[in-house]
Amino acid sequence: MRGRVLVGPEDVRDELWCVDGRITFDRPAGEALAVTGWALPGLVDAHCHVGLDRHGPVDAATAEKQALTDRDAGTLLIRDAGSPSDTRWIDDREDLPKVIRAGRHIARTRRYIRNYAHEIEPADLVEYVGREARRGDGWVKLVGDWIDREVGDLTPSWPRAEVGAAIAEAHRLGARVTAHCFAEDSLRDLVEAGIDCVEHATGLTEETIPLFAERGVAIVPTLVNIATFPHLADGGEAKFPRWSAHMRRLHERRYDTVRAAFDAGIPVFVGTDAGGSLAHGLVAEEVEELTRAGIPALDALSATTWGARAWLGRPALEEGAPADLVVYDEDPRADVRVLAAPRRVVVNGRVLA
Repeated sequence: MRGRVLVGPEDVRDELWCVDGRITFDRPAGEALAVTGWALPGLVDAHCHVGLDRHGPVDAATAEKQALTDRDAGTLLIRDAGSPSDTRWIDDREDLPKVIRAGRHIARTRRYIRNYAHEIEPADLVEYVGREARRGDGWVKLVGDWIDREVGDLTPSWPRAEVGAAIAEAHRLGARVTAHCFAEDSLRDLVEAGIDCVEHATGLTEETIPLFAERGVAIVPTLVNIATFPHLADGGEAKFPRWSAHMRRLHERRYDTVRAAFDAGIPVFVGTDAGGSLAHGLVAEEVEELTRAGIPALDALSATTWGARAWLGRPALEEGAPADLVVYDEDPRADVRVLAAPRRVVVNGRVLA
């Protein structure tokens, strides 16, 4: 690889080599196929669902297409934030992104999308969290809030005592916990119970933002998904007008919420929520959405590269790391829109797209 190798935001080198699928900065003997341009670590989608569509689990052929779509967009590391499908076969493929799994969603009975989650009652939460902690790759995914049809609006899914015990059990087993949360009311209990991350986090307020910052709880805003809120609100207007109005308010303040979180020091990472109702391959759009929210371009870029990989405990462009990188014609630090047009995608040292 010749050109500009972005090992870090300010660590730019002229060359690296891929030998036997691994990165080295020491020139090897012999001939090499040269790739030129601006190289980044393989992009990270920290909220993605391989093996899932709007109806539930999909077959392996469909899951493969999803993973290939993400790969060709430059996403080479996925945190799969909940899936009922067994996608372990992906780990044996040298041509597909690497996947960090959070097991299957854990939701309250009849309080989530049908066919997605284990739907249980609070008394069983600790047991199911332990099960998914053992099944996943160091993460567990809770559904922290959802529409309560009797109330007609979003309400928390879990009592404080049960969610605290469940998060403690996950931590005992060496897993981190994240939770889907749209609204305001579930956030304080989850953070004070020790949660590690919150997905969407549209309900952050002036009261809870300092708490997230103090505890170091990360957020993955999934702004390309939040863009669908007005459509969802329109569909639910007749039956759940209170919920619809709430969803519109969350959407209207989405950029202000994300910027306020970032300014307070809350870690923000890129995730698309692909695999439910959204298409795969949207990582560049999500990075651009973060910049629209007011996050500086270099920080938005780090949220899908160096910073995201460090947060997930996976290497970037380091000596001996898997040779997973994406090459562009121009410097993505100057304009993140460059991410939408990768010139080359390299997985385990092989030029694949």
